[in-house]
Amino acid sequence: MIRILVADDQPLVRAGLTTVLTSDPDLDVVAEAEDGRAALAAVEQVRPDVALLDIRMPGMDGLTAAESLRAAHPALRVMIITTFDEDRYIARALDAGVHGFLLKSGDPYELISGIKAAMNGGTVLAPPVAHRIVRVLHGGELRDRLAARTGVRGLTPRERDVLELVGAGLTNAEIGRRLHLAEGTVKIHVSAVLAKLHLTSRVQAAIYAYRAGLVE
Repeated sequence: MIRILVADDQPLVRAGLTTVLTSDPDLDVVAEAEDGRAALAAVEQVRPDVALLDIRMPGMDGLTAAESLRAAHPALRVMIITTFDEDRYIARALDAGVHGFLLKSGDPYELISGIKAAMNGGTVLAPPVAHRIVRVLHGGELRDRLAARTGVRGLTPRERDVLELVGAGLTNAEIGRRLHLAEGTVKIHVSAVLAKLHLTSRVQAAIYAYRAGLVE
C-alpha cells in the first residue's frame, strides 16, 4: 500500500484528489494539508511514502515545502500537482529535486500511474511539462549541453546506458529487464550516476540525459 499526503488549499480539490487516488486499491491517502507548513507537520506525524503538493498555497507554497521535504526526508517521493505549467515553476520544482510534476488538468489515470511510477523509481513529467523542457533544451543552453556531454564521459559504459534509460522514463525494473540486470544492481548504478553528476533526483538525471544528447 502506498501512503499519500495530499496538500492543497482548496478543500474541494483535496476531496477530489483523495477520491481519485483511493479508487485504486494500492493507494491510501493518510493525511491532508491546506498549505505547505501543514504538509511539513503532517509528514512528521504520519510518514507517508508520497507527498502530493499543490504549488500555489497561502503561507508556505508547495515549492518551498518541496525543498524542505527533499532536504529532511530523502526517501520521501515529493510530487507537484498544479494547474500552472509556466517555465519558472517547472525550473524551480526540478531544482528542488521533486520526483514528478503533474497537471490537475490531466487524466485521473495519469495521476495514479504517475504516483506508482515514482514509487518504482520512475521519472514522472506531465506531457506538456516534458515538451516544455525539451523545447528549452533544444532551443538554447548550449553551455549546459556541452557541460552535460563532458560530464557523461566520467561515467562507465553501463552507467551511461542506465542514464539513457532513466532519461527515457523507465523504472528500475524496466531498465533491469532491458539491460538484463537485477533491479538492485540498477539501483546501485542509478545512485552512482547521481553521485558522479552531482544530481539529487531521477528527474534531474532525465534532464541531464537530454542535455547530454542521450535521449532525443
